[in-house]
Amino acid sequence: MNLKKYLVRALHRLQKGPGYTYKELLVWYCDNTNTHGPKRIIKEGPKKKLIWFFLTLLFASLVFWQWGILINTYLSYNVTSSLSIGFKTMKFPAVTVCNANPFKYSEVKHLLKELDRLIEAALERILQPTPGNSSENISPPLDLGLWHQIPLVLIDEHDKDNPIILDIFESNQPAAGNQTAAGNQTDKKYKLAVKLCSHQGSDNCTYRNFSSAAQAVSEWYVLQSTSILARVPLHERVRMGYQAEDMILACLYGAEPCNYKNFTQIYHPDHGNCYIFNWGMDEEALNSSNPGAEFGLKLILDISQQDYIPYLSSAAGARLMLHQQKSFPFLKDQGIYAMAGTETSIGVLVDELERMGYPYSDCTMNGSDVPVKNLYSQYNTSYSIQACLRSCFQNHMIEICGCGHYMFPLPEGVNYCNNEDNPGWAYCYSSLRSSVRHRQICIDSCKETCNDTQYKMTISMADWPSEASEDWIFHILSYERDMSTNVTLDRNGIIKLNIYFQEYNYRTISESAATTIVWLLSSLGGQFGFWMGGSVLCLIEFGEIIIDSLWITVINLISWCKGLKQKRAQARYPDAPPTVSELVEAHTNLGFQHEDTGALPRDEALPPEPGTPPPNYDSLRVQPLDVLGPDSDAE
Repeated sequence: MNLKKYLVRALHRLQKGPGYTYKELLVWYCDNTNTHGPKRIIKEGPKKKLIWFFLTLLFASLVFWQWGILINTYLSYNVTSSLSIGFKTMKFPAVTVCNANPFKYSEVKHLLKELDRLIEAALERILQPTPGNSSENISPPLDLGLWHQIPLVLIDEHDKDNPIILDIFESNQPAAGNQTAAGNQTDKKYKLAVKLCSHQGSDNCTYRNFSSAAQAVSEWYVLQSTSILARVPLHERVRMGYQAEDMILACLYGAEPCNYKNFTQIYHPDHGNCYIFNWGMDEEALNSSNPGAEFGLKLILDISQQDYIPYLSSAAGARLMLHQQKSFPFLKDQGIYAMAGTETSIGVLVDELERMGYPYSDCTMNGSDVPVKNLYSQYNTSYSIQACLRSCFQNHMIEICGCGHYMFPLPEGVNYCNNEDNPGWAYCYSSLRSSVRHRQICIDSCKETCNDTQYKMTISMADWPSEASEDWIFHILSYERDMSTNVTLDRNGIIKLNIYFQEYNYRTISESAATTIVWLLSSLGGQFGFWMGGSVLCLIEFGEIIIDSLWITVINLISWCKGLKQKRAQARYPDAPPTVSELVEAHTNLGFQHEDTGALPRDEALPPEPGTPPPNYDSLRVQPLDVLGPDSDAE
C-alpha cells in the first residue's frame, strides 16, 4: 500500500513539475549549487554581481573549450610504442632457398630458340653496325612476327620536339639509326626503348625508355619469355627447373644431419623451383636448442651456373629468405642473394611486432576483413600484405586485360596472358603497372597484419673453399652427387650457407593506447575542478536543473495547447451552454408561475398535431435537490 502511495505521489510530482518558473528555478540553482561562482552572483551587490557573472561565464567557456580538446584527443585513438626485451627458446625460422636462374637452359632452349636468335641479331645491329652483320644474311630467316609483337626500337632525340622512331630490323633506315648509347659512346641522343601497342599494327602505343641498352634488352627478353612460358603447363615448368637432389648437396641442422627430403618444394614464377626448410606445413616447427653458428642450419648448394639462361638471368647466385612458418616467401621483395664461391654466414635477431586493432589502427588479424580475394590461399599460407597487394593487382589485370600475369597466381577459369591469345597484354600490363589510381586502390584495400615477426640479419662472407682445400672438397662433393671420380663442380657454382640465431634475446615492439577512458575522466574532472571548483555532484545538480527546465517547458506547452483548444471552442460556440444549476433554477421558477396563475403549461394548452406521439414528461422532470440535508424535517 505504501508503495502504491509513493508511486501515486511520484506520478503527481511528474505531472505537476518542479513548481517554479524559469527565473525561480535559476535563482534556486544558484543559491544551492556547490559550484562557487553562481552563489556569488545572487548574493553580492550589483557591481560584484556583474563581475562574478562575467568571471563565471569566462571560466565556464574555458572548461568547455578544454573538454572539447580532451575529447577530440581521446577520439583520435593515438598509440604509444614500447620496446621490451625477452629471453626464450625460439622457433627456428622457415628458410627458403632458390636459384637465381629459374630454369635450366638445356631444358628450355627449344622454347626460347627463336627468341635467342632475334636478340642476338638485334645486338649485332646495335653494337656492330657494319654491312656484314645485317639480319638479312642470317639463315634460316628470323621470325620477325615474334619480334613485331613486342619490338625494340631506337629513339632519335636530336630534335626533342620531333623524335624519330627507328625499328632495328628496318632495312631502309639511315645508318645513324644503328647508333645507340651502347654503340656510340660519344652520342647520347639515341636511346633503346620497348614499343608496346594495344594490338599489333595499332597506333595506340607507348614506349618504355631506358638509359642503358642492357636494361632495355633484359626487359624485352622478360616480356617475350613470359609470354612463351605462360603457355607451358605447370608440371613441365617444374621439370625444367632445378631439382632438390641436384641443388642441395649437403645439409646439417645443429648436430642432426638432413637432406633434400627435409625441404618442401614450391614453384615460384621468378625463381622456378624453390625449397623451404622448416615450413611447418606437415610437421611441427623446429626449435633452436642454443644460439650460435654450431646450432644453426648449414647448407652446401650447387647453382650450376654454366646452365643459366644468358638473357634472362644476369645475376648468379642463390636467392634466400627467412620468414615465419606457413607464410609465403616473397623473395623478390624480401630475399637476399648469396654469392657463388663464398661461405655466407647469417646471424639472426628476432623482432616481434604487436599492433593494436580497430579503432587504433587499420590492421587485420587473419585477412578475413580484407575486401581483396587472397589468391595465395591456394598454398594454405597465412595472410600478408604482400599477398594482398599482388592479389589485388592480379584481379585488376584480369578485369581490365582479360587475362592474368604469369608472375602471380590465377583464380579458377582464367588463363595467363600471352602474345597469341592476348596480343595487347604487354601494353595493358605496362599501363596498369604505372597507374597511380589502381595502385592506390590496392593500398587502401589491403591491411597490415596486427602481429608480425621480422628477422633481422647480420651477413658476413668469405671465400669458400680456400685454394688449399678446394681440390679435395670438390672431389668429395662431385663423387657424392654424381658418383664420379672426376671433378664436376667448381667455384662458380658452389655456395655454403650458415644460418643461426645470434642470441636468444628477442625484442617486442608493442602498441598501447595513449589515451584511455580513465585518462579522459580524470582530465575532464581536473579541468572542471580547476576552473570552476566543481565535482561530479555539481554535474548532477546541473543535470537536475536541466530536467526541471524541461518539465516546466512541457507543462507550459500543455497549458498553451489547452488554452488554444478552449479559444477554438469559444469561437465555434459563442453562447456557452447552460449549467445544471441554471436548468434547476429555471424549472423551479416555471412551477411557481403555474401555481400563481393557474395556467397550463404550453404542452397541455395546445393539442398535439395528428400522428404526433405524446410527450414524455418524465424525461423532463428534475429530481428535487436535498439542499438542507437529511435532518431538515426533524427541525
